[in-house]
Amino acid sequence: MKLVKFLMKMLNETVTVELKNGTVIVGTILGVDVSMNTHLKAVKLTMKGKDTVALDHLTVRGNNIRYFVLPEGMHLDRFLVDDTSKVEEKTIAAAKARMKPKREGGRR
Repeated sequence: MKLVKFLMKMLNETVTVELKNGTVIVGTILGVDVSMNTHLKAVKLTMKGKDTVALDHLTVRGNNIRYFVLPEGMHLDRFLVDDTSKVEEKTIAAAKARMKPKREGGRR
């Protein structure tokens, strides 16, 4: 399972996000999109060397995120369940088959 898919399932979980510039953000996840852009509520933002700021909502661009710190007592089992449908799996397999390079040549 990709990290983004895992994070997309973590709605209403309170996490700590550290950014590449050293900023630390604590908030509750409202949503995560495929680019890992993370939408948070009830946010506490601490920039390096500055005071903590409280915000109602904040969106963090995915490519600025260094890592997520998950809550200590969180049960990961419910998030790691692979819930892709059989139809999705067949579609993915068909797409991969189309992407394979075909051999050149034919009848001689």
